[in-house]
Amino acid sequence: MKYKIPESLSTQRLEMKKVTIEHWPDLHQYYSDVEGTRYTTGRALTEGESWRLVATLIGHWEIHGYGPYTLLEKETAKVLGVVGLWYPGDWPEPEIKWALLSRYTGQGYASEAVREVQAMAHQYLPELKLISLIFEKNLPSRQLAVAVGATFERTMMFRDKPAMVYRHPSLC
Repeated sequence: MKYKIPESLSTQRLEMKKVTIEHWPDLHQYYSDVEGTRYTTGRALTEGESWRLVATLIGHWEIHGYGPYTLLEKETAKVLGVVGLWYPGDWPEPEIKWALLSRYTGQGYASEAVREVQAMAHQYLPELKLISLIFEKNLPSRQLAVAVGATFERTMMFRDKPAMVYRHPSLC
């Protein structure tokens, strides 16, 4: 399939590659972490559950022609987490998602990656009006959304919890 966006992106410190099943063992470190998944999956996942979730990330590319990237540190090739475009069936609108292993938070990786994804989306999918859907109690992600230029738009109930919609800037 020809994808609508590049299968990889690069910044000074980061490589972002289309999620593949080879990334699953490293991504399982994130998805099995209680603290890291508090505001994403809502709980740590078993190996089988994280494998199925990574398969979902891969399938997202096949369904939409775009999707999330595995985020890697360029110098070491260590998997830091996931970042990219996301629009599963129950989401209100397409979004930019991010999720980092807790040992890599607070180092500017997420903001660097999100800015690159914003620029890529504006170039390849300018028609998408992107949000980030962030659970109200997830203060670090709310702060990151603002830091990358997203603005708070509204609060809505999502999966029985208050979630905040942050709108990413449009260059169109």
